[in-house]
Amino acid sequence: VACRGNRFAHVERQAGSPLPPLPFAYHFDAGLYAAYLRRYAEARGVVRVEGRIDRVETQGETGHVAAVRLENGQSVAGDLFVDCSGFRGLLIAETLRTGWTDWSHWLPCDRAIAVPCEPGEPWLPYTRATAREAGWQWRIPLQNRLGNGHVFCSAHIDEDAARDVLLASLDGAPTAEPRLLRFTTGMRRQAWNRNVVAIGLSSGFLEPLESTSIHLIQTGIDRLLDYLPVSGFGAADRENFNRRAAWEMERIRDFIILHYHANGREGQPFWDALRHMAIPDTLAEKLAMFRAGGKVVRDHDELFDVPGWVQVMLGQGIEPQAWHPLADQLSREQLGQFLDTVRNAYARDVARMPDHQDYVSRLA
Repeated sequence: VACRGNRFAHVERQAGSPLPPLPFAYHFDAGLYAAYLRRYAEARGVVRVEGRIDRVETQGETGHVAAVRLENGQSVAGDLFVDCSGFRGLLIAETLRTGWTDWSHWLPCDRAIAVPCEPGEPWLPYTRATAREAGWQWRIPLQNRLGNGHVFCSAHIDEDAARDVLLASLDGAPTAEPRLLRFTTGMRRQAWNRNVVAIGLSSGFLEPLESTSIHLIQTGIDRLLDYLPVSGFGAADRENFNRRAAWEMERIRDFIILHYHANGREGQPFWDALRHMAIPDTLAEKLAMFRAGGKVVRDHDELFDVPGWVQVMLGQGIEPQAWHPLADQLSREQLGQFLDTVRNAYARDVARMPDHQDYVSRLA
């Protein structure tokens, strides 16, 4: 209701309201955020060494990384290395030859073209994902521009055509040249191999449909901190870390596959293939439970909660055939009164919220 009214309020709970807090998310300027974290870390004793890695030195017996040697001849040794080298995986892949689990048969989009454009009016308080013939397009409103991108499958549309689709559907004039990104959806078979831990893109990639990359970086850091400080990381530590990392990635993978699999875009080869493909057993189980009785079981601390799964399944036409028997204890009149109360509470609370653009302008 707030989104449709272009309203927003950053409050835990409005006074006198029975409703829960408004859920929201931030958009960060990644460059500014990284610079902030650098200053924060260095002020607390972290030593930053600038340089291009020329060679990786390993220990003969164990195969562990012993040091990285820079172009200027400096050697940086360590007990534990965190590989943040992106898709390249300088340590985890190129040095340790850690394998890759490919999920492109479930998530075949392998390209993205991104371009900013002039901001539109009004500043909408939400991002928009629009299905296209062979993928989807994002529209992200920021204070000084609109972020736009077209994620697509190169087997169904070529790069020039995908670029034309994007440029033809912008709200304003582009403010930079379109930028092409290539990727493969999947994950390392081991996020922690020997004495190297992959964090971020070096550990795996899930396309940006649900904007999970920063979250996965943070949970990777949190997970690693669970094993510190100790001396001499053992096999049990690595195996447990890898099991937890894989479990998290697989649950997010399933949620993104659901968006594609439960589509109704008949007559388009890309979407027809995804609708009829075999899906992971973990996702098939979730769909079967929801179709049978409206149940969504959230395991442990997986990222997407019950409302998230329900929104996508109902929103894409998956409806339960039955419901929990306790629901029958409410008469239709009682249920109608309850829903009216909730609806009126939403409308009342949203009417008290400021305009989203005014709210953001006051903050920054």
